[in-house]
Amino acid sequence: MIGFIMAIIACTSCHKIYPNDRVPFQCECGGSYDYAEFPDYSENLIDNTKSGMMKYARLFNLEEESGWVSLGEGNTPLLSTSIDGVEVFCKMESHNPTGSYKDRGSAVLVNFLKSRGVTFAVEDSSGNAGASFAGYCARAGIKARVYVPESASGPKRMQIERYGAELIRVPGPRSEAAKAVMEAANSGAVYASHAWMPFGLTGIASIAYEIVEQLGQVPGTLVAPVGHGGLLFGIMRGFESMRKAGRIPNEPFYLGVQSSGCSPMVFAYSNNTTQISEVLLSDTAAEGVKVSQPARGSAILERMKSGKGRMVSIDESNLLDSWRASARQGFYMEPTSALVWAAIKQNVKDFKTPVVAIITGSGYKSTILS
Repeated sequence: MIGFIMAIIACTSCHKIYPNDRVPFQCECGGSYDYAEFPDYSENLIDNTKSGMMKYARLFNLEEESGWVSLGEGNTPLLSTSIDGVEVFCKMESHNPTGSYKDRGSAVLVNFLKSRGVTFAVEDSSGNAGASFAGYCARAGIKARVYVPESASGPKRMQIERYGAELIRVPGPRSEAAKAVMEAANSGAVYASHAWMPFGLTGIASIAYEIVEQLGQVPGTLVAPVGHGGLLFGIMRGFESMRKAGRIPNEPFYLGVQSSGCSPMVFAYSNNTTQISEVLLSDTAAEGVKVSQPARGSAILERMKSGKGRMVSIDESNLLDSWRASARQGFYMEPTSALVWAAIKQNVKDFKTPVVAIITGSGYKSTILS
């Protein structure tokens, strides 16, 4: 049976410790939970006889590994290409089992739910997180219900249902799906939020571990799309833990990318604040970043201070041009991933090399551009 050695997880507002007998997604005071100290990186804890993310299992605070629920996540390729004459290494998270980077976080989160004896859980998503959550719950024998905005792409909705999860389509924008899942949580359902619960961050941190192993050095610049911020925040945590352990001398420069149709963090960054105000959403093909109030936004902006990173936005025309251009180089990615391609084209002269781009999801996930 799998178990977790609970690192100290506490509310970032009132500092109350995460309970041992419940599975809350948020503190009673309304604050978010996070690791007081992120799990230490240690090469002594890496088991190179195992493949994929399993090799890092002991870095995820797992008490035992024998019951680890897995679909073979991790160990995604790092492929070299050229964008406007500059070599760029694409970390192909689209190669994960359900087609997106979300599998890294879902694997750890669902194993945590299993360790707590959870048999039914709910989640909300624009699509990728819901599909990943449904897949891992199916593997773990946990019943799942996923709330998605009515506009979520057909392939993602179909994937969720094929895994056996109950799919609830909610009319209106992404925020309405979040309200609907909150009603279920307030009625007693376990809300296994990929955005608010911190457990999946350790899985996402493994992207950083793999990049250093594959590249043989620290990237000069790392580029990633930002919705709720869990992807970039988890990667930041991974590089930070490696630096503190002496595995790498420094961290990359971080470039976070949002759509101009939904760019609350770009607005905050431009105004030199870490406080994020809700913004009005407009249509964008990059449905994975249509989040008006990012759960990890302030934490990311705090880490970008003193020149450690910045936020940029991409307009729809450049997004679509980059989506087509990437496909012509053999990279069939979802539109959200094309944000990083466009950002590199616009900012490539300013980058420290080597440049690593996170390709978050497969083009098969979306029909929005068909």
